[in-house]
Amino acid sequence: MFQPSKKTIEMLEDIEQRIDPETEEQFAQAWHAFSYDQFDGELFCPCRKKLSTPSIEMPRININDTLTDYDLLLQSQLCAASNALSTHHLTLGLWTYYGTGLLSSVLGAEIFTAPRELNTDPITRSLGSTDAIREMVERGLPDLDTGFGKRLFECGEIFAEVFSKYPKISKYVSVYHPDLQGPLDICELLWGGDMFYAMYDEPELVHAALSLITETFTAMLRRWRKIFPSTEEMSTYKFYHHRGGVTLRCDSATNLSPTLYREFAMPYDALLYKRFGGGAMHFCGKGDHYIEALSETPGLYAINMSQPDMNDMEVIYRNTVDKGIKILGLGRAEALRALETREKGLCHNVSSFLS
Repeated sequence: MFQPSKKTIEMLEDIEQRIDPETEEQFAQAWHAFSYDQFDGELFCPCRKKLSTPSIEMPRININDTLTDYDLLLQSQLCAASNALSTHHLTLGLWTYYGTGLLSSVLGAEIFTAPRELNTDPITRSLGSTDAIREMVERGLPDLDTGFGKRLFECGEIFAEVFSKYPKISKYVSVYHPDLQGPLDICELLWGGDMFYAMYDEPELVHAALSLITETFTAMLRRWRKIFPSTEEMSTYKFYHHRGGVTLRCDSATNLSPTLYREFAMPYDALLYKRFGGGAMHFCGKGDHYIEALSETPGLYAINMSQPDMNDMEVIYRNTVDKGIKILGLGRAEALRALETREKGLCHNVSSFLS
């Protein structure tokens, strides 16, 4: 049985004492109103009305150390929760984080851990060839305890057990679902850049790989939900809350035409949204060339994008906020610019931070 260290217990007790139920309920209700079209302001800036600072010193933890030590991983996430309690805008959430290569590791990719001094997330190496992808497809659904899978579920059970002893943490700290990325991103991690050639040369194999990844994603998330059940009404994603039960990530789509996006990404994303009550999509980089296709994905309620300066934002707005799709955490400078220049404004559909 897992026994948290003395330091971890101190952190848990500090956070439990600092959580103000009224503040957190108001904060969550504000996000719910925004997510379900009950916000009528120009720009949604979530604001925790009562802040608190820790009464103890919070540790600095190297990411590499958390990969093999559940107690340190728990401490690292408690640091995030502690930080949220001292800020106006951050959601009170955490996760059992094993990097963006979590799902690809379960499908057989080799885990790569960077030197400790870089203090950065682990990732996986590609399988190395199209023949390896074909073999992966032939093997079918993997053992979910492969790669980082076993540690993920063990850690989730530890979090659930530990938090059950702290009523306010259990109620108000969201443990959001693992970073499983999305089918296309995972396919590129497994295949490498040759995936894009294969879309022309061997499209049937690409679809087979994406189907397997989608089924593995589904099995992983369903197993996770046995540990942390979800109503699918609202989810937490890093700094935000959003409608639906799943957050997908599709950075690889920046390399696709709208036609290829509709063929190789949309069907699998839509299937996951259907299975888990809809949700949000994150992408980095330039997405204005396929945003219209993305906006047509059934079950998409929100997007989160990290580089508005790389996009024609009018194209983005026409295919998101003008259609009722939220933008989460838009950079404040861009949000204010759009409010000043767009005749339609932002249609009450954009969240941003106060500063």
